[in-house]
Amino acid sequence: MPNTTDAILNAVDSALRTLFVAPRATRECATLPEASSDPALDQQERQLSGALMRVNHVGEVCAQALYSAQALAARWPGRAGQTPNEALAQQLEAAGREETDHLAWTQARLDELGARPSLLNPLWYAGAFGLGLVAGRMGPGVSLGFVVETERQVEAHLASHLDRLPAKDLASRAVVAQMKDDEARHAREAQQAGAVELPMPVKGLMRMASKVMTTVAHRI
Repeated sequence: MPNTTDAILNAVDSALRTLFVAPRATRECATLPEASSDPALDQQERQLSGALMRVNHVGEVCAQALYSAQALAARWPGRAGQTPNEALAQQLEAAGREETDHLAWTQARLDELGARPSLLNPLWYAGAFGLGLVAGRMGPGVSLGFVVETERQVEAHLASHLDRLPAKDLASRAVVAQMKDDEARHAREAQQAGAVELPMPVKGLMRMASKVMTTVAHRI
């Protein structure tokens, strides 16, 4: 079982890799059956796709921060003699590895579209890490509940992007569709592992924070 120092070093390593190292996917992104070719997009379509994929990339940067922080919290010695929860930490890290695939896919699509990632990624990462650490320190049920609500909101957000992406941008649509399926599964797994329902005010605050992030990242 990793000790506290190892857990902190793992969290630091995750942050540096997310922000400064080109991500590498461990699996191929499933493509839509009709995506045998990638039709040329006009300038307006390319800009829209680039902006939407930048937002999705920011979401994956935040996902890395959230899962890393929650895994760190799970391994941190608790109050009143509570022991670290290594099983929960490993579940969170497994989900985080799939999110790394999403990070790599969205980065690759940004490159193909000639678009850049958000200039504020370090800020997004720091904010998400702080939220994840707070949620994780409130106990396994709340930590998993935070995962469930986060993934549900992300799933809805990705569904809206499938409505907004240009119909002929098959590559971006394939990435978003696969991400949406994965996020729904992460929510189900967290629910089955003992997540508790978060209060409505907390859910509302999470939606507000997400709205700020997506609005700003669409442009910057």
